[in-house]
Amino acid sequence: MINKFPYPNNVIDCVDSGVFVIDKNFTVHLWNDYMTIRCQFSSDDIVGLNLFDCFPELPQKWFKRKIKSVFLLNSPSYSAWEQRAYIFQFPHGRSVTGGVDFMYQNCCFTPILGQDNNVEYACITIKDVTDIAIATIKLKNTVMELERISSIDGLTQVYNRSHWEKCFKNEVDRANRYEHPVSLLMFDMDFFKKINDKYGHLCGDEVLRQTAKRCTESLRSVDVIGRYGGEEFCIFLPETDLADAAHIAEKLRHIISDTPVYYNSVAVSISVSIGFTSSHSTKNNHEKLINEADTALYAAKYNGRAQCVSFFDCDV
Repeated sequence: MINKFPYPNNVIDCVDSGVFVIDKNFTVHLWNDYMTIRCQFSSDDIVGLNLFDCFPELPQKWFKRKIKSVFLLNSPSYSAWEQRAYIFQFPHGRSVTGGVDFMYQNCCFTPILGQDNNVEYACITIKDVTDIAIATIKLKNTVMELERISSIDGLTQVYNRSHWEKCFKNEVDRANRYEHPVSLLMFDMDFFKKINDKYGHLCGDEVLRQTAKRCTESLRSVDVIGRYGGEEFCIFLPETDLADAAHIAEKLRHIISDTPVYYNSVAVSISVSIGFTSSHSTKNNHEKLINEADTALYAAKYNGRAQCVSFFDCDV
């Protein structure tokens, strides 16, 4: 097929971007050297052929919508790599440490008018933005990791107090808005100072790590645990009423206490006291619920430890 597109290839062969032109039937009318270098088709090979016949791996539905809008609206369209990483599976020239399979691409779709001022062709420009994309992704990942680190307790790898309390406040607000229950458990290790004194602080650290691990592995994905301070932990349970909270508290107490923590081949027996409460109105306050759980925890410790106590069973 003879190329009837009225502009010569050498105008665009010196451009450091992929440039090709198609009509509304996706027939290729122009193909610059940049495209040739990165695929198996030269201009002589591909001009006159259907683009999708030559590149069946192209995202056809998406690509057709883009081209259709160019012809219908007589308006340019744009696609950034953040929306779609690439259109053509071109090599990127980066080392394998780049972590990407193909060149990241920004793409521009531009209408070209015929003599009757109607859109006759669409010009597609492909820009290699792999270096920018990789740098941006690394930066985003670094920021996300810094945010994660800032919210995590370094020893136990559960949320620290400030982040956990922020999450709990948001959950209480949500519970108030939708009139759903939320329950709160607060517990700490019984006689933790004796463990530190007898076995050393490194053993105490391991006890805290194992306690947090046992809780995390036993909770639902929606439950949120945090280290409240020292040997004290808090867990809030969305969509959980007082009866279910009582069951979960007792279950966690056994999971934590029934198996000793081994440190330097020594079995260290541990137990916990748990206080719990649940929302009981549509005007709950997260600080009030924390105070209630703390009151119940104090009652559990005062009454002999190694037990679970509900705030509503306390004499307050």
